[in-house]
Amino acid sequence: MNPLLEVKHVSLAYHSPQGEITVISDLSFSVGEGEFLAIVGPSGCGKSTILNLISGLLQPEQGEICIQRRPQSGSVMHIGYMLQKDHLFEWRTIYRNVMLGLEIQHQKTEEKKKQVQKMLETYGLHQFENAHPSQLSGGMRQRAALIRTLALEPDILLLDEPFSALDYQTRLNVSDDIGRIIRREGKTAILVTHDISEAISMADRVLVLTSRPARLKCEVEIVLENPDRTPIDSRNDPKFKYYFNLIWKELNDYGRDLPGTESVFEKTQS
Repeated sequence: MNPLLEVKHVSLAYHSPQGEITVISDLSFSVGEGEFLAIVGPSGCGKSTILNLISGLLQPEQGEICIQRRPQSGSVMHIGYMLQKDHLFEWRTIYRNVMLGLEIQHQKTEEKKKQVQKMLETYGLHQFENAHPSQLSGGMRQRAALIRTLALEPDILLLDEPFSALDYQTRLNVSDDIGRIIRREGKTAILVTHDISEAISMADRVLVLTSRPARLKCEVEIVLENPDRTPIDSRNDPKFKYYFNLIWKELNDYGRDLPGTESVFEKTQS
């Protein structure tokens, strides 16, 4: 698979009067077109900073980020960014909220309007397009936020813990909804999460980072028997618990002594 995105030996430090804090050190990885990548790591290791670098909100001090083998600054591809909060405006209807990005970028064409209407219908929000955010559940709000992002037709979709504000049951249902939508739309996606189960159930591959400064500790390819790969169904796969144990011990610096993780690790590397 040809890489769509390449992060090459990237390092970044934050500077303040109190000194320098290195956040990311010599980090390298790639993402293929149509791949769903998840990034996990200890709290505060710099996971969200990586998304900010990919989106261009921050610039690396060392290394480079390439999209379709071109420097990030010269790329014509579009990057969508879905944050932890949905950031829907209460004074705008759901329809006007999902159209906001198109308005800002002066892309509010008839064709775009039809695409938004189709997504609202497909993803169960058509009857709520004249409602306001406070009238919707947390899960429905997140779906609206995703439609707002997809309306801009991004080539790469960045997801920064988009389900963290939801209760557990809603989180499962919404991750299932959004996972299905992303795969149906064929989007290349990068998910940052602290939830191992979420990473395994949604992603094709999981990157495990070290504590700060973030370095790549290992990569785990997720190969499950369920052909649909929906997040909820993936949690019932026979291999799910083995991947969970494998990633858990990498995050906690355990040796490979958990039952079954050795064989799974070998399979992910083959």
